[in-house]
Amino acid sequence: MNSPIRVTVWGENFHEHSDRDRAGMAERYPQGMHGAIAAGLSELLGDQVEVRTATLDQPEHGLTDEVLASTDVLTWWGHARHAAVDDAVVEKVHRRVLGGMGLLALHSAHFSKIFIKLMGTTCSLQWRNSADTELVWNVSPAHPISQGVPSPIVIDEQEMYGEYFDIPAPDEQVFLSTFSGGEVFRSGCTWRRGKGKVFYFSPGDQEYPVYHHPDIKRVLANAVQWARPDQAADFVAPQVVNEPAPYLAGGKAIRA
Repeated sequence: MNSPIRVTVWGENFHEHSDRDRAGMAERYPQGMHGAIAAGLSELLGDQVEVRTATLDQPEHGLTDEVLASTDVLTWWGHARHAAVDDAVVEKVHRRVLGGMGLLALHSAHFSKIFIKLMGTTCSLQWRNSADTELVWNVSPAHPISQGVPSPIVIDEQEMYGEYFDIPAPDEQVFLSTFSGGEVFRSGCTWRRGKGKVFYFSPGDQEYPVYHHPDIKRVLANAVQWARPDQAADFVAPQVVNEPAPYLAGGKAIRA
């Protein structure tokens, strides 16, 4: 029997406490956005996962060496405080991803330090926050992340993200969104980085209760299962090796 997937749900936890957003956030996400995401994973995956949360305001942003060493999949939601994330923590997360940890970058995490570092591009896009209707189309129905998910997922109100989205060509395009304003957006994309799997999923602005949407919860649960490390993962990032003498010389083996 496979051991549970150890998931750390990271949240910026800023809008939950800001003067402007506190009241609305308390109504939409009384346990915080990170709490809602964690609850959705536990609801759908049960004993298949061990879920904990971490937030920006904690020491080392809640991502200590001990926490990262016991994390198989990290979900990341950030928006207003990207610059406040310590570069040393970003470096630790980056090394862990290269060594095999899965990463789910959610909504405005496209501008997070860790996502930009992994992508190597600006990750810029177009946006408009006017409660557009978003249709999330399943363009890869055989992909593990899209299983049990309708096409389209209908989100009645959501911030619009539109092309051009400055990301490397995805290894796999799983979802494509269209909006009531006519825009399109590559809203669900995967990449391999080192030994780790990365999934970006755009729905989830803080002004709308998107993470309570049953189909969005299913996408995230599927993505956690997909992003879990391979069984052979050792969480050691690929590195330079000083190679000894060749195995063969003159057609004969000289090193076992």
